[in-house]
Amino acid sequence: SPQVQPFLPQWLAQPKRVQKRIKDNLCPVRDVPGIHPRLLKKLQMNGIESFFPVQAEVIPAILQSASNGYLMGQGGYRPRDICVSAPTGSGKTLSFVIPIVQVLLGRVVCHVRALVVLPTKELAQQVSKVFNVYTDGTGLKVVLITGQKPFAKEQEMLVQKKVTGYCSLADIVVATPGRLTDHINQTPGFSLAQLRFLIVDEADRMIDDMHQNCLNQIVKAAFQGENDSGSTMLFQRIKPGPITAASSCSPQIPLQKLLFSATLTQDPEKLQKLDLFQPRLFTSVYSEKNRDGTETEQDTNHKYTLPEGLSQYYVPCNLNSKPLLLLHFMLEMKFTRVLCFTNSREASHRLFLLVQAFGGVTVAEFSSRLSPNERKRTMKEFEQGKIQLLISTDATARGIDVKGVNYVINYDAPQFIRTYIHRVGRTARAGEAGVAFSLVLRIQERRFLRMLRDAGIRDIKKHPVKGNSLKPLVQQYEGALCKLEKTVK
Repeated sequence: SPQVQPFLPQWLAQPKRVQKRIKDNLCPVRDVPGIHPRLLKKLQMNGIESFFPVQAEVIPAILQSASNGYLMGQGGYRPRDICVSAPTGSGKTLSFVIPIVQVLLGRVVCHVRALVVLPTKELAQQVSKVFNVYTDGTGLKVVLITGQKPFAKEQEMLVQKKVTGYCSLADIVVATPGRLTDHINQTPGFSLAQLRFLIVDEADRMIDDMHQNCLNQIVKAAFQGENDSGSTMLFQRIKPGPITAASSCSPQIPLQKLLFSATLTQDPEKLQKLDLFQPRLFTSVYSEKNRDGTETEQDTNHKYTLPEGLSQYYVPCNLNSKPLLLLHFMLEMKFTRVLCFTNSREASHRLFLLVQAFGGVTVAEFSSRLSPNERKRTMKEFEQGKIQLLISTDATARGIDVKGVNYVINYDAPQFIRTYIHRVGRTARAGEAGVAFSLVLRIQERRFLRMLRDAGIRDIKKHPVKGNSLKPLVQQYEGALCKLEKTVK
């Protein structure tokens, strides 16, 4: 008999695909729409310049679902639940921390509005740490309940009894299931009636029967409209159902579920239990069905084809000689039309200033600092040969077609094969010849060569540069450094 195919709801069958290759698809933080300047500043202070693909998709989705403030969904509708299936290490935590902190920045009264449930104490601690970094100085309070402190102590952290009744001491609660259930059942005044976000991280572990009860209890607690003094609350929450005249006159705080997991179950029955509302699924784990019904993971990571006319070299060096090597190539070897890659915006900018201070090379930088118009102009001048050296980051040069690049110099050795292929592919385009030089620190050398070898790239030659040929540059270089220190100050 023919096998019955499980019917996947459309949101599961047609998820929003997120680029899987994290490092190749970084998105500068400033390019993600709608993030509060205060949080942008925090991200930068924490050295976060770019978001991973998952973050760049999910953060705006959550922000958008609360764009009319957290009391209402868009257009008065209930916001859709969100499921994110992405590999570990793809930055799931920030994907919910940033938007939740931002949405709650406007809150006046402290209530538990966000609840994050995690399967283990370690994970809970980790997540609460991240929340603490981004709520610091905002007045929002994060409380961690994992049973590492005595129950009574946790109770004191969660609620305070006043003459008028209980008041919450937490805006955001990060918890493990067991301890959370205890507080729902035994802590007077601990209320989830104002809960706006329920985040279940590592959702597949949480959907298992053991914790299902916990999730049910949370939802039940969220829909209890009574508070302790017995008077019903202004924002009485009712189980979502058809909108009626009666239900639409009392505004309700919507409860939105955000599920994160490395392997979000595809089992509709399990997901049914979560009672999701018009969920959107973001996934970066994808496979393609072959003709014979088997699945292949879409990963072209095996062999790469490089342009025919490309010659590849690497230069073993130490950190101090890198800038000198670049100047040596430009001034002594008279390289022209060079596209030079660094691993960060900072490095690009600094190197640009340094070469400029040294003098003798027409140089420009190509980074997300520039407006689109400035980028166009720079590109044009480079193509016309007015600029000899263009210093760029991967993000900016991703996919651009630059005419007439003679040399690609990897000032910073790329960490991923995709990045390497992508960079060196900027030259030797359309059948032209081109040369790629990678400056590789001695400690990186073995890993770098192995990475190329694993990708089937064997025709890269070693190109040592003797220290003597760099000597003539040293004095002027030190002068340039001094000049630079002054400008930076």
